[in-house]
Amino acid sequence: MAYPTNYRYTREHEWISLDGKIGTVGITDYAQNSLGDIVYVDVPKVGDSINANASFGSVESVKAVSDLYSPVTGTVTAVNEELKTSPDKINEAPHETWIIKVELSDPSEFERLLDAASYEKFVSEETGG
Repeated sequence: MAYPTNYRYTREHEWISLDGKIGTVGITDYAQNSLGDIVYVDVPKVGDSINANASFGSVESVKAVSDLYSPVTGTVTAVNEELKTSPDKINEAPHETWIIKVELSDPSEFERLLDAASYEKFVSEETGG
């Protein structure tokens, strides 16, 4: 699967897109594929502060529970309520299914994340591919 070039990525396999100061965060195709069938998503509340590289929630699959790490520092402005009843949407469309939206404290953090080409290279190295 091609990784959207307008997104930025973390080494923990989250993606973020940016619209002004609002970042939209989800997990990558690689992450959902590694996890398997996602059965539950634990997310923060609107108004919560999150920090770059710190856990903000978790994704539970039939195989394991995996922490979600924020790509940026900021304040949660929205959570995807649909995931409470349909967490499998992440498996179906990982790059279209967002988990949280964040108002960035420092928009320059976005530029320091991996671009699509760097992320693809990182994944291929991690998988020995």
